[in-house]
Amino acid sequence: MRCHTEIFRFMRTAGGTLVLELNATGQMSETSDKVSQPQAGTAAADMDPVEFTLRKRLPRKLPRRRNDVYVNMKTDFRAQLARCQKLLDAAGSGHREIYIHGLGLAISRAINIALQLQACSQGALQLAANTSTVELVDDLEPDDPDEGEVLTRTRNNSAIHIKVFYPDPK
Repeated sequence: MRCHTEIFRFMRTAGGTLVLELNATGQMSETSDKVSQPQAGTAAADMDPVEFTLRKRLPRKLPRRRNDVYVNMKTDFRAQLARCQKLLDAAGSGHREIYIHGLGLAISRAINIALQLQACSQGALQLAANTSTVELVDDLEPDDPDEGEVLTRTRNNSAIHIKVFYPDPK
């Protein structure tokens, strides 16, 4: 299973779970330090901290077609723009339409790529955008196998799907 890993420290409380975030170096951030020092007499002070590894599963993707482009924030913007342009311009086998998909933070980048393609085509391309909400699943695996079982958490994230196409000639 492909996944992205981040380490968090969780403290179990009677009323739920209190999340304490670690920064990239594994050190607790200043805001987390304040939270990690609960006052005496509270339910959080009586509980032992348990460390979990947060594994963010990759989102379910739409069927992978040759004219689908999944935009992310890690790849260079110009490289993603060039890939879209190449799909539209391929001699003879060029696609009349491509679909640009963006999830979460990459929504603005997907919109920017679509608008750049439209501007470069001098208005020859048209855009049709649809938004959706994608359910994502995270696994919380305890660092110590004796601490408990793997927990699963679901969350929602926004997504955009932009159809970039040449209109049918009339």
